[in-house]
Amino acid sequence: MKTTGGTDDQKRRAGERAAELVGDGDVVGLGTGSTAAYAIREIGRRVDAGLDVRGVPTSFDSRALAREAGIPLRSLADVDGVDLAIDGADQVDDDLQVIKGGGAAHAREKVIAAAAAKFVVVADPSKPVTTLQRPVPVEVLPDAYAAVERDVDELGGTATLRRGEGKDGPVVTDNGNLVLDCDFGPIDDPEALARVLSPIPGVVEHGLFVDLAETVYVGTDDGVTVRRRD
Repeated sequence: MKTTGGTDDQKRRAGERAAELVGDGDVVGLGTGSTAAYAIREIGRRVDAGLDVRGVPTSFDSRALAREAGIPLRSLADVDGVDLAIDGADQVDDDLQVIKGGGAAHAREKVIAAAAAKFVVVADPSKPVTTLQRPVPVEVLPDAYAAVERDVDELGGTATLRRGEGKDGPVVTDNGNLVLDCDFGPIDDPEALARVLSPIPGVVEHGLFVDLAETVYVGTDDGVTVRRRD
């Protein structure tokens, strides 16, 4: 359920602008997705020019791209902390609450975003909305997906098991789990929804990133719009 929208140039502007925040000696969380990929490539160019950083990837894809870009990598267990995490979004509302998980990497993405001293979101103009309204990706243990579906139904949502494209069967995350896309309609209170999703037995992590994003860089046709948390 990867999201689409925006042009490559818009995504590039946002990603490259966020990469400018990376300083010498930083540990950087490397997000997943097409917009975050531009940030990773720009960080790689700066490493090639002499920048000293360590990257902590959020997924198999971000790890592979960072290696290709020449960024030295570490696991989260190998570093004392993360100075900055840069990642994309499926939607971001007026309060900078975020839905992620279109690439099924949101569990690791959230761990690294929460560990970071600063979490920056990069996006194209299709991602900002007044109110979040996309289905919320929920990573679940394989044996628990039917039970979680029932719990989501009791909460007033509709859960759909995410199916793979070009393969038989469901999407399997890097952690070996399944993903339910849970549609609750417009989400007027993301914090309240996050509170009821988190404790459901079998839920590994959901895609609501509440009060984590500090700044959002939105690439446009002629520049970058910066949105900061009040």
